[in-house]
Amino acid sequence: MTKTTPSRGRRRAPSRMERAAGKAAALQKPRVILALLLLLGLTSVMLLDGYLRGEVFSDQRVRDSAAYDEVPKKILEAGPIFTASNGTVDPKSVPKKTIVLTFDDGPNPTYTEKVLKILQDNDVPGTFFLVGSMVTRYPDAVQDMVDQGNEVGIHTFTHVDLSYQSTARVERELNQTQLALAGAAGITTTLFRAPYSAEADAIDNYSWPVYQRMAKLGYTSVFIDTDSDDWKQPGVASIIKTATPKKNKGASVLFHDAGGDRDQTLVALPKYIKKMKAKGYTFTTVSGALAKGRASSATGGAGAGTGQQPIDQTVNGGTVNGGTANGGTANGRQPGAAAGAGTGTAAGATATSIEQAAHRKATGTTLYEGKALVAAVALAEWSMPALASGLVVVGVAVMGRFAMMLVLARTHYRQRNKRRFSWGPEITRPVSVIVPAYNEKECIENTINSLVQSTHPIEIIVVDDGSTDGTADLVEAMRIPNVRVLRQENAGKPAALNNGVRNASYDIVVMMDGDTVFEPDTVRRLVQPFANDEVGAVAGNAKVGNRDTVIGAWQHIEYVMGFNLDRRMYDLLRCMPTIPGAIGAFRREAVLEVGGMSEDTLAEDTDITIAMHRGGWRVVYEEHARAWTEAPGSLKQLWSQRYRWSYGTMQALWKHRKSLTDRGPSGRFGRVGMPLVVIFQIVTPVFAPLIDVFTVYSMIFVDFWASLLAWLAVLVVQLVCAAYAFRLDREKYRYLLMMPLQQLAYRQMMYLVLIHSCITALTGGRLRWQKLKRTGEVGTPAGVS
Repeated sequence: MTKTTPSRGRRRAPSRMERAAGKAAALQKPRVILALLLLLGLTSVMLLDGYLRGEVFSDQRVRDSAAYDEVPKKILEAGPIFTASNGTVDPKSVPKKTIVLTFDDGPNPTYTEKVLKILQDNDVPGTFFLVGSMVTRYPDAVQDMVDQGNEVGIHTFTHVDLSYQSTARVERELNQTQLALAGAAGITTTLFRAPYSAEADAIDNYSWPVYQRMAKLGYTSVFIDTDSDDWKQPGVASIIKTATPKKNKGASVLFHDAGGDRDQTLVALPKYIKKMKAKGYTFTTVSGALAKGRASSATGGAGAGTGQQPIDQTVNGGTVNGGTANGGTANGRQPGAAAGAGTGTAAGATATSIEQAAHRKATGTTLYEGKALVAAVALAEWSMPALASGLVVVGVAVMGRFAMMLVLARTHYRQRNKRRFSWGPEITRPVSVIVPAYNEKECIENTINSLVQSTHPIEIIVVDDGSTDGTADLVEAMRIPNVRVLRQENAGKPAALNNGVRNASYDIVVMMDGDTVFEPDTVRRLVQPFANDEVGAVAGNAKVGNRDTVIGAWQHIEYVMGFNLDRRMYDLLRCMPTIPGAIGAFRREAVLEVGGMSEDTLAEDTDITIAMHRGGWRVVYEEHARAWTEAPGSLKQLWSQRYRWSYGTMQALWKHRKSLTDRGPSGRFGRVGMPLVVIFQIVTPVFAPLIDVFTVYSMIFVDFWASLLAWLAVLVVQLVCAAYAFRLDREKYRYLLMMPLQQLAYRQMMYLVLIHSCITALTGGRLRWQKLKRTGEVGTPAGVS
């Protein structure tokens, strides 16, 4: 025999299968990334929504009282408006018989528009100090108040007590609110009011540095002279009385258009306006009051623009450049300011801008970032209710599935394990066992040896699908009389199975994998249902042989709890979706009648099973026919296998979608089985990560213990189902100790695999049948506990 030695230095050309595998791997990477990006997007939407609602990074601390000895006396006794003069605080008061109506905590979808209508009807402006998170959620209300001639100011983004916050957090609160205003109304502002602030004499040693910082940033801090106390809901008369200034003094008056029930405010506000007008008061905004104060103090108009203008201040230590702190603008001015800003009219403003002088037109990056923020919040506002509804649906579906499995599996077990139960006369005639094999040298001998011990007469047909490791030679070297080896060019598993069916000598064919071993009575038990002439195919009970590793134990739990409980349920409903490739039996005539094993999908076992249903045949589950298979031993191999399974299942369902409209027995799978498979094996698992994401989110940001207890409750339900499944299959319970870890790691991986498969299906990707690396560690069943 001539031995061919390959030339040195030359690499072997890759085979067709290797080239196809390389192409498939290259195509899958972008889809994996897309699947992870979808999960990241979901998490980002949840975090954004939680941040807006004060659940993420929430700080509920509010300082009740503190020393104020470090605050200058002139500050405590002045105000209520503190402008920025050369980076320092410069107090201003409201002129006599002038009222600045200020509203805090908005906008609100219920009350803000009604307040605006009241102001418009009474021809008075207001100054609204807005919470940035609310601005992003209700941008139309902000646009309306600006268009109506009202002035807006910053009330932070999340309504936190700034005296507890770091400098970075303070600037972030300001910048984010500026972006929100830019996105909502195309403006930024120089007005600021701190949450939980009141009169100027409430400034303490902790809040005073905040206001000094505001002055350096060029902001005008606005306090109040008079609080209507409408938030206490004391009654309309009390609100009007409390909001009325004494002795014709001017005042910055506080009302609220958000933050609670404001029905009393809506009734009191128009009455208050009419009452104060009758007393000779005029209404203006903060900027209007400042302009009026400058005008009244000027002599013959001279100096009207000097010293006390609250805008166009030099920036120290960072500025708000259109809402973004960047350490200083190009010209050192507030956003939108230009030469001549000191005249009391902001550049780019309208003719009515004296009462909106604090506004700056947002442009460039600030404008686009603001619009992006508002758009992102709109997406979150729309997505979260949909996700919450999906969570409810998933939760109900999961619990419904558990309930169905328990009830129907119990019924199935009772029916099939009665002493008098029988499929009919015992099947004793020989059957053909088909073993497709591609590079199975590690396992094939164990597989053949297990079949040789069968208590039922069989012929063994090994179809070698172009193996390159000598698999066929190993089988032939065993020299077993009832074993035939068929060799073919590599064409895939479906082609190998079809070749075996065509060459089978008997009317019943058993199909198995080349890495699987049977118990001695497996074939005998598997073929007994064929005593019933309606039965066209039988699914056996596949067991994980290499279960003594963590990954193997996880798959063992899944096989027993998921696959086998499912098969009991589907068998009782007469809509079995899949006969496992590791162990299944068919009438030869039925297989040929439906066209054999199809190469149209990656899940040829699911494809042929549905085709059998549509051909009018009954498919049943025989729990006592056990096969021991070698499950993937690494996460990479597991991902590859389950990806192929889930994607192939989707292909098979799509291929047989017309079963939904089939009539008679052939349409039973379409009417019952397909909806159940779609709901329980595709839709529910795809959205099941919502449960985990919401749980983690709730544990971190909402209520850790309540969320943990809810998760443990679901785990207990799953443990009960698993324990019952283990009892029915007479498995040892010790593997259930791995279930909590399975829920934390393995289940999430399966969800990602399914999402990956959905993306592949939606993007029109295709995969080839893939070969997993085998170790041959699954031997005779007696050695497996």
